[in-house]
Amino acid sequence: MSATPTGTSHVSGTSESTRVGGPHLVDDLLRYLQEGRDGLLKALDGLGDYDVRRPITPNGTNLLGLVKHVAGVQLAYLGDSVGRPSGERLPWVEDDSIWDSADMWATAEESRADLVGLYERAAVHCDAVVRELGLDAPASVAWWPEERRSTTLGSLLVRCVAEVSQHAGHADILRETIDGRGGRDHDKLGGEAWWTDHLARIQAAADAHRTPPAGDGAGDAAGDAADGGADS
Repeated sequence: MSATPTGTSHVSGTSESTRVGGPHLVDDLLRYLQEGRDGLLKALDGLGDYDVRRPITPNGTNLLGLVKHVAGVQLAYLGDSVGRPSGERLPWVEDDSIWDSADMWATAEESRADLVGLYERAAVHCDAVVRELGLDAPASVAWWPEERRSTTLGSLLVRCVAEVSQHAGHADILRETIDGRGGRDHDKLGGEAWWTDHLARIQAAADAHRTPPAGDGAGDAAGDAADGGADS
């Protein structure tokens, strides 16, 4: 594809220096980002307000909190840090309670619909910013140490792809813990019998490395043999 005199793509307006073979790098990154977003949100399907809010792990990880967190992360990195704030009001940022992990859980007053709406609007805003500015656009992350806060939108987009994908994986595990529903590819791999056999194979492999409890099995036999030898 030819470039305009300013070195930008006729299709997306992004710098030609960000292009790779095959699909445009911007399109690839935004596609993977959206897959992570969709996977995380899908983990809420069919659950009541209690189950999406309750802490599932000892450190309080919960599904709706992940949605809230991911929305704020994208708006901060792909909006605020490149001079394109969304205008969304985030009370946990305004009062600094974000530094006490207030973005990782939903208060009783925060509705599921409002947080999901924020999540969806954040995606639209951030994608538009990326397509408008391109990967080479300068960025500055105010909460990073001064010596490394200057970066690019492309670097922050890669960071967001990684973070959202990580949290989508967390959401899969949380959902499986709540009601046993597996992740996105669960049903593609096999039915109930296949998964039962699969779990048994994994357990058998782990059992081969299990340390017998003290006084059990081989340890008892060895002790009996030693006692017998001493008696004789």
